[in-house]
Amino acid sequence: MEKRQSLRGMVDLLPEQLELWQWVEQVARRHFTQAAVAEIRTPLLEFTDLFARSIGESTDVVGKEMYTFEDRSGRSCTLRPEGTASVVRAAIQHGLLAQSAPRLWYGGPMFRYERPQAGRQRQFHQIGLELLGVPEVVSDLEAITLAWDLLAALGLEGLTLELNSLGTSDDRLRYRHGLVAWLEQRRDQLDPDSQQRLASNPLRILDSKDPQTQALLEGAPHLFESLAPDSRARFEQVQAGLDGLGIPYVHNPRLVRGLDYYSHTAFEMTTQQLGAQATVCGGGRYNGLVEQLGGPPTAAIGWALGMERLALLLQQSGAQPPGEKPDVYVVHRGQAEALAALGLVRQLRQQGLSVQLDASGSALSKQFKRADRSGALWAAVIGEAELAQGVVQLKSLRQPISEQLQWKLNDSIGLARMLRATNASQC
Repeated sequence: MEKRQSLRGMVDLLPEQLELWQWVEQVARRHFTQAAVAEIRTPLLEFTDLFARSIGESTDVVGKEMYTFEDRSGRSCTLRPEGTASVVRAAIQHGLLAQSAPRLWYGGPMFRYERPQAGRQRQFHQIGLELLGVPEVVSDLEAITLAWDLLAALGLEGLTLELNSLGTSDDRLRYRHGLVAWLEQRRDQLDPDSQQRLASNPLRILDSKDPQTQALLEGAPHLFESLAPDSRARFEQVQAGLDGLGIPYVHNPRLVRGLDYYSHTAFEMTTQQLGAQATVCGGGRYNGLVEQLGGPPTAAIGWALGMERLALLLQQSGAQPPGEKPDVYVVHRGQAEALAALGLVRQLRQQGLSVQLDASGSALSKQFKRADRSGALWAAVIGEAELAQGVVQLKSLRQPISEQLQWKLNDSIGLARMLRATNASQC
């Protein structure tokens, strides 16, 4: 029989992995709640035109990496390759921009047809932030601060904040002319992909991973040299703000980000621990995107972090999420005892306790070993004698208790109260 496997680049997340993921999501949710940022959830599938218009038809994402197909009505649809365009579309569609500066975050899977490697899959997951409607520099600083503090709350160290300004569209057009003129004189030294981009999207050449092209670009003009005085002044305010907040950064004049909608502030948080996949979190300002997608002129800034890369970093750093352990592990043997045990489990859960039921039917000695491995403070035992007497025996798994404890099966409220009190004293 043929062995069934997942598609290449589509990875199963198993229970032991999800403990780390759920902890990250829990910390992120708390982090956003404290910052008065509301969650939004958008569909995985959108009209292709949304991404072609927002990301840019000449980008690698649109040209090479999207999962695109026609539905039964002949409409071109695409699995979302990133989250910002969908959030902006939803904000326009549902009138969120009429509210006072929407502050939104999202999480979930994205899809790009890339070469899978450590930290990069074809179905990958992101957590992202979008702050809409505030053009001032303080919004740039808050967005960066939220990302920096979230990663710090997860215990990550050794990250580098790389910062650049992409200026306005006029700044980039001015720079594009100078860059193309410089590169045309060195066309034969560019890799084939960069030679193609020279006509369609020359700024993407700055993102080339080809070693020869990267070495050549060391002598290329910088975008920063083409910024107008206002753009430079704005970038200096961002830098001064980060200095005041005590957040270290480096100015990387080669940082352009991979999507066409960015302007002014662009940033990435990178690490040297993951090889080529160095970026953990990246984002920037995109003041023209809302209007480009049919909404009113709206300033905006946002970022996204990659869960796969973040999980790799946390594992390498030895991060140990505070695992959820049951308050009680219920051990039993026999059919009638199993029904009584299930009734007790249900009642204790209704009282707010975390209770794990051993439904294996194996020997009590094996069940006790599993109870100990579960991390529970208590094992509750229902055997033939206990069922006959209408009681449950309690065994402490973490503290030596000489006397034997038992409780009436029909007094789940009292039992839950006692367990909560003793758990609090043992923790």
